[in-house]
Amino acid sequence: MTIDTLATPVRAPAARTAATAARIGSIDGLRGLVMLLMLVDHARETFFYGHQVADPMGLAAVTPGLFFTRLAAHLCAPVFVALTGLAAWLYGARRPAAATSAFLLKRGLFLILLELTVIGFAWTFAWPPTTVFLQVIWAIGWSMIALAALVHLPRAWIAAIGGIIVVGHNMLDPVAIADGQPGHVLWAILHDRGYIDLWEGARARTSYPVLPWVGVIALGYAIGPWFAVDTPAAVRTHRLRRCGMVALVAFAVVRGLNGYGDPHPWQVGDTPLATVMSLLNVTKYPPSLDFLLLTLGIGALLLAAWPARAGRWLAVLGGAPLFFYILHLYVLHIVRIVAARAAGVTTADLPDVPSVAWLWLIAAVLTPPLWLATRWFAAHKRASGARWMRYL
Repeated sequence: MTIDTLATPVRAPAARTAATAARIGSIDGLRGLVMLLMLVDHARETFFYGHQVADPMGLAAVTPGLFFTRLAAHLCAPVFVALTGLAAWLYGARRPAAATSAFLLKRGLFLILLELTVIGFAWTFAWPPTTVFLQVIWAIGWSMIALAALVHLPRAWIAAIGGIIVVGHNMLDPVAIADGQPGHVLWAILHDRGYIDLWEGARARTSYPVLPWVGVIALGYAIGPWFAVDTPAAVRTHRLRRCGMVALVAFAVVRGLNGYGDPHPWQVGDTPLATVMSLLNVTKYPPSLDFLLLTLGIGALLLAAWPARAGRWLAVLGGAPLFFYILHLYVLHIVRIVAARAAGVTTADLPDVPSVAWLWLIAAVLTPPLWLATRWFAAHKRASGARWMRYL
């Protein structure tokens, strides 16, 4: 969900307009930052395919450079989902709950459809696919549908539900429903990452189990009033800092106890760096409590400290994130095809780039044209009167 529809009315006082620009700019700016981290990570999946990482990462086989590159990308999904919830509150602040609910429902269904078609095709360029990967856009879509129901509740209830899901969902880790047993499909979608048989020769992979992300989007929605026009910036910053610090302290305590909070305990390594890597090696699929405390804590601190002016160029990407997301997938795949043809090999035989540094270089080279394309689309969207454009 973009924030374009949340602009302050033309006749608003200049001070209020400036305050609105600053708070909305910080949201779009942070979203733009995580989009760039996502670009690096997807460059890894495209051009460093022979060095795929497990979840959590296998520390015996991963270099520190690859580990911390992947760790940085862990920020993307939780920050983006939380900001989606925040944007939903901003959208609904001036509308009846029924209107907000209807928009979230339609938007969520639209995202699910995109994941199953346009986005799914971007990963493989194969149709029909043999494996349908149900990834982050799928999870956001279902989270928005869940939020469409939750917005009818008091905000305190929504916050409580979000907190209970985030903190408590790891209690469900021992629950496993085998393929063919009643409830397998539902449980694979909600919490237990796995495969779902579709038709002969095809199956779906629930890469992003939905339940924990419902908790994240609910928490993002619950902090919405912190970004209301009449909330002083100093108050908002203080709350975000306090929230971020509490989350990181909670991460240190829960992770340090090495019990509940992540299904994979950390271990003391041969070196201090190896120990630190083990501590930070948290589970993303589904996102564990430790994973969410770490990433959302960092996200809250970044949002609190976001520089209003310095982050404007990133806000361009965050102002049209769905367009950027779809575009970068197709660009990466096309670049891989072109590189393979230039090397005289198939895409399957294209050798990996020499090192992790190349992934950051590829992202740096692709960022300017992607930024220009996203800026053009964002301007076109703002100028368009078409209702369907609100969903992009």
